[in-house]
Order: sequence, then C-alpha cells, then structure tokens
Amino acid sequence: MTSGRLLLGGTPLGRPSDASPRLLDALASADVVAAEDTRRVRTLAKALDIQIKGRVVSLFDRVEALRVRSLVDAMESGATVLVVSDAGLPVINDPGYRLVVACVDAGISVTCLPGPSAVTTALVVSGLPSDKFCFEGFAPRKGSARRTWLASLAEEQRTCVFFESPRRLAACLRDAVEQLGGARPAAVCRELTKVHEEVVRGSLEELAAWAANGVLGEITVVLGGATPYLDLQVLVEEVQKLVAAGIRVKDACSEVTAGHQGVRSRQLYDAVLLTRRDTEGPQE
Repeated sequence: MTSGRLLLGGTPLGRPSDASPRLLDALASADVVAAEDTRRVRTLAKALDIQIKGRVVSLFDRVEALRVRSLVDAMESGATVLVVSDAGLPVINDPGYRLVVACVDAGISVTCLPGPSAVTTALVVSGLPSDKFCFEGFAPRKGSARRTWLASLAEEQRTCVFFESPRRLAACLRDAVEQLGGARPAAVCRELTKVHEEVVRGSLEELAAWAANGVLGEITVVLGGATPYLDLQVLVEEVQKLVAAGIRVKDACSEVTAGHQGVRSRQLYDAVLLTRRDTEGPQE
C-alpha cells in the first residue's frame, strides 16, 4: 500500500471553534487541501490562526470527476490529501465520494477526521426518535417530483432527515401536509450551531403555518416516522380505557404517548376524536 493517504475532514457548521484539533493539524500539514470552496477554507484557516502550507485545489461537484486522477496520482506518490466541504462532513451530500471510491480501488488509505454533521446534529435536537433514521439529501426542487417523493415516505417508519432551500421550505411543508397529513410530527432546524440557531418543533401543519411568511438560513428538516395504523388504533383503545375510568381525553392521550416514541399527544388526540365520530356519528 502507498504511503499516501486521503483524509476526510469534518469542518464547523458555523462556529470556527467547533473545529477539532485533528482538523487543525491536517490543515497545517496536508500536502494538498481539496476544498469545495477554496475561499471558505482559507477563511476558516485564518479564523483558526492556521497557515495552510500545502497546495489548495477546488473540489466541487462539477470538477470532482476531473480532479480524481491527479489527486490519486499525488497520493500514490506519497502525498497526504485533505478533503473538506463548506461545512460538515465531506461526501454526505457533498463532494468526495468519487475520490473515496478511486482511493479504495487503488489501495490508498482513507481516514475520516470526525467532525460536525448537519444530519446528526439536527436529528439529536429534533426531539424525534433517533434509534432508526434515514437521510434523503435535498428535497426535489420541482413541485411534482417533490410530491411524489413525499408520497414515498408515507409508510416510512424511520425518522427522516433531509435538506431544503429556505426559498422552497414553505412549499415543501405545504406539500408534506398534503401527502403525509398535517398531524405528522417534524422539526425544522435553522442555522445549526450558529448565533441565530433555531429549532422549531411541531406538526407538519403547524410548521407549514410558521414557514408561510418566509424563512432565512440553512435548513435541515427532520420528519417523524409513520405510525402503523394498527399501532395507533391500539393506542386509541388504551386512551378509551383510561377515559372510561374517568380521565379526561387530553390527559389520557398524554399519559399513553409518554410511553410510546414516535407518536405525539396531539396526533393521538385527533385519532381518538376521529374514532368517536366514526362510531357515534355526528354530534348534535
């Protein structure tokens, strides 16, 4: 195996102080720094009081395929190449995948310098189940494609994380209400780790209303998983038993959902009312 190696460095989402000591060492010592945006990596290095001594090259989506061969050649000659994206971990919806594959095929060492990731950061602050989750990248830009994509998540029981442009967030949330129902729990995470960080949690209907007048900043959306209909009906029956014992419907819903991840009290309350209408008919 060649002495050259590929380092994948996680960069801060916002605050330079989130940079790891290993990233600082790599920025200062790597023979080549391949950056999604060369200006941003130089700005980061300046904020960290680090001097990049190696060669800095661009590695954004449109040029990655063209850069792979020369970077692999450099590593086969013994160079250490550090790949960084604008923020977070490379490869995760950012450039780097083609280069990793080429290095694996060439027998070149590939190492990750762990650091921030918008995906996992949003997931852990969302208040939604994190034991099983999926990542969907950016939501489709066009409305028809976005609605088709959202419909494919109707039965997805894992928590889903995806990115969205602030310009399209309101439309995306409206489409989500249409395709998934307004009661589905979700969280919109804005400007994660930055000074104006904001995490808004609620139902899709509540979030769509919140975003209707426009939202600024980098957006990560966390969508709660679908609750199997049978499971929800079982919870409804648990509520009905508590109500029959003299507990108020809202209090019974809160008590039942406290022991079940992935179901919000409001979601269960709406299901109980719907069951009542179906069984009792219109109320006078």
